[in-house]
Amino acid sequence: MTKPASGSWTGLIDEILDGRWTSPETGKKAVVPYERIVIEDSLDGRAAELVGALDLGKRFTVVADGATYDALGERVARELKALGPVETVVLDHPHADMANVESLTGKLAGAEAVVAVGSGTVNDLCKFVTGRTGRRYCVFGTAGSMNGYTSTTASITLESGLKVSLPSHGPSGFFVDLGVSAAAPTYLSAAGFGDCLCRSVAQIDWWMSHRLLGTDYHSVPFLIQEEDEAELNKRAAKLAEHDVEANGYLYRVLTLCGLGVSFTGVSNHGSMGEHQISHYIDCFAGDRHPGTLHGTQVGVASLTMARLQQKMLSEEKPPVVKPTKIDAADMERRMGASAAQCLEELQKKAFDERGAAAFNERLQELWPQLREELKAFMLPVEEMVGLLKSTGGPTTAAELGASPDLYREAVVHCREMRNRFSFLDIAADAGMLEDFARGEA
Repeated sequence: MTKPASGSWTGLIDEILDGRWTSPETGKKAVVPYERIVIEDSLDGRAAELVGALDLGKRFTVVADGATYDALGERVARELKALGPVETVVLDHPHADMANVESLTGKLAGAEAVVAVGSGTVNDLCKFVTGRTGRRYCVFGTAGSMNGYTSTTASITLESGLKVSLPSHGPSGFFVDLGVSAAAPTYLSAAGFGDCLCRSVAQIDWWMSHRLLGTDYHSVPFLIQEEDEAELNKRAAKLAEHDVEANGYLYRVLTLCGLGVSFTGVSNHGSMGEHQISHYIDCFAGDRHPGTLHGTQVGVASLTMARLQQKMLSEEKPPVVKPTKIDAADMERRMGASAAQCLEELQKKAFDERGAAAFNERLQELWPQLREELKAFMLPVEEMVGLLKSTGGPTTAAELGASPDLYREAVVHCREMRNRFSFLDIAADAGMLEDFARGEA
């Protein structure tokens, strides 16, 4: 097996955690809220050692769902008995929503040391519940399906149906047995790869917003994962073969993306227009939802954003925006109880006559230079399609299982959900987004 030059899957990660890595952008060392991250080919027999070193408590509660308990949770619970009493909470097909937050809060009311075993939903629920009660926790990953393991936010669906990233805390320990993750169903690693594939389109959106609107931009999150992204892309097809090495690079990119938030305090480097498309599907599809994972949707949405960006950047003349059209009644029809919050977000970035004129003047001035700057971040969309297809992940809305009406709606209206300015906003205000969306579904 080929590992990074350091000889360890966590070489650079350890430098960041230990405060030995200095940001070339700021000259400062990162301060990250994690004590230990361990990624190894096998962690069999090491759960007691790893968890015990964190000093979370003397009584342990292992939280998993049915699948993750079978994959790793039972083993972790058995090994932790060497440290003290162990209880297990096995969730039944949970969703990361407020109802499950309240339910798990009750189940963990007397828990001392919480050990999550699972990926997105299990991790987010444990993270949020322990964060609200000021208790540290750790997590054993079971699949490289998303980049939220090391995030300090939790993706939770509110009672209104709106899915948001709520402030929380990171795990004290994050542990990965690559053999377990490599053995997981490959649609999970394909989803994780989809979450990674967004780097180029997110960077293009973020840099454009910075140059045209003066929003903050940070290069460090991209810098720390640049080499590993290239190595992962070389091995993308191996993810469909349950390859341990490919999963190692997948976890490195996912972990480093999460650590990037520690340098910037924001998640823009891994979440711009493409994530808004996925979030819209999760929040407002209702019974039209195709039942796919967030990262799977992000992969398809990243291809949509790449086509939109590359189409617009191929033009020698810049688009011309008009004042933002806002249909509050239509938003309420589509979004229900979430409409008021989304309207507030949309209004923060909406153009009036004066704002549109100023933006057009700035865009006209910068367009030749901006096109070249953004092309430097770009991956050709054909290459992105090939990479995602090689993992076994869907590459179109039809393959995703999303109806044409739903996917077009998500592409056109997802920008209403969040005050992050992307090429979706330019296309919408230039009157070209609806025509573009018709070709995407």
